[in-house]
Amino acid sequence: MEVEVSTLHAFSDKAHGGNPAGVVLQAAHLSESQMQEIARQVGFSETAFVMPSDQADFKVRYFTPSDEVDLCGHATIALFYLMKTQLLVNVGTYTLETLAGILKVDIEFNGEVYLSQTLPEFGEIVDRQQIADSLRISMEDLHSELPVQIVSTGLPDIMIAVKDVDVLTQIDPDFQRITEISKAHHAIGYHVFTLESDVMDVLAECRNFAPLYDIPEESATGTSNGAMLCYLSQYNQLTDPLHHTYTIRQGYTMNRPSEIRARLTLGSSNEITQIQVGGSAVHIENIQIHLP
Repeated sequence: MEVEVSTLHAFSDKAHGGNPAGVVLQAAHLSESQMQEIARQVGFSETAFVMPSDQADFKVRYFTPSDEVDLCGHATIALFYLMKTQLLVNVGTYTLETLAGILKVDIEFNGEVYLSQTLPEFGEIVDRQQIADSLRISMEDLHSELPVQIVSTGLPDIMIAVKDVDVLTQIDPDFQRITEISKAHHAIGYHVFTLESDVMDVLAECRNFAPLYDIPEESATGTSNGAMLCYLSQYNQLTDPLHHTYTIRQGYTMNRPSEIRARLTLGSSNEITQIQVGGSAVHIENIQIHLP
């Protein structure tokens, strides 16, 4: 059996940037093992499989080369960008059934796609020394005031603030130790960032490591940056959270420049009522995957 997979780069409008994702638009006939095999052959960090839903407009399942995951932000941006270009959806709001729950997707007039993530869950504080050791940096290289903490807006990540771009760039991750720590804390991986960007109008520069899921480093992560924005709101690091769409840069250390947009909606008591992460994408090619 031949299955067509569309390949796109999300969070960039240039073919050399962004985060690659695979998309299978007609996946209802595929078994779980077949979807896993397709994702393995495609080899991207995630491949999204779209099928009908009796609870939402679409159902999507996400597979890494080794496992199914509840949600993937960049693959969601890619698949809705693809459906928009193929006139399967229009500008507007759609609902999405995922293992992380029913989520909302907005397609805007400028072509950007925004995914509404689940409301944040703030988890445990993680030991700073073991985190620094696993990144091969010193304790002094971590942000002096922000804690190392697990935060989830659909997928749990360990939020790690470092003091500047030089530290971020020089990180030499010990992937075995990151795998062990991620597994011990039931986290997908590390989201490492600095608020000291050298670029105007950029909130943060980031790197993301998820070797537990066969993703040594990822060039753009939607769910992690959604969680990071909530974390920064929690610790009063946002200047204008109510009326601002923030730009986050990632992938530059991998020569895959990516720009992620993220925004919050706050309630009357400044509690987070909605988190959206979005951006653009570019369609690269369609490939054929052979299944026995």
